[in-house]
Amino acid sequence: MSRTPAAYRGPRAAWHRLSTRVYGPRGGCGGFSWVPGERLAIGGIPVAGAVTALPGHGFTHLVVCRATPQTRLSQDLWAARQVLGHEHVAHADMWDDGKPKDPALWAPAALFAAAAIRDDPDARVLVHCQQGRRRSVFVAYATLRLLGYSEDDAARMVLEARPMGKLVPAYRESVERWLAGRRADGLPTGHPDPPAMR
Repeated sequence: MSRTPAAYRGPRAAWHRLSTRVYGPRGGCGGFSWVPGERLAIGGIPVAGAVTALPGHGFTHLVVCRATPQTRLSQDLWAARQVLGHEHVAHADMWDDGKPKDPALWAPAALFAAAAIRDDPDARVLVHCQQGRRRSVFVAYATLRLLGYSEDDAARMVLEARPMGKLVPAYRESVERWLAGRRADGLPTGHPDPPAMR
């Protein structure tokens, strides 16, 4: 049984528990799924006290892929930072509108997740959005590409993890366009040897 962190208490925590029950994932989209062979998982928003159980599932880092109005309503970004620590939680501040995404909204979060997995053998990263279907699949795909997986392998892996998910073509193209720009600028675009599951 998870122990509630001292920082995750009071009226704000109570509002988080209530709001995520009301404005949570649809049936069949909750929980999380591990990407095969990786220390990366994809999921819907943790509902109510489920956020306090994340360390017990092995998670050390979290990426929240929800727009700021959503996180303010649900207080899920605040709650995650109380449980895992501010420095272990990244925010990909974007709506799920199916349109190409400015890298400023999501690339820092993907770099954060990839660095955690690459640099810390004990790291386990959860990427979540509202339903665990589109935005989280997108950022998980970008993370895998940064870890050195090919386009096809990264796409296959995220959809194996979340069969109900969709790698939106505009989102995938946003990743590939950004990576091409990094290559043109001489910046690293992927680890040559993707880290094995530990």
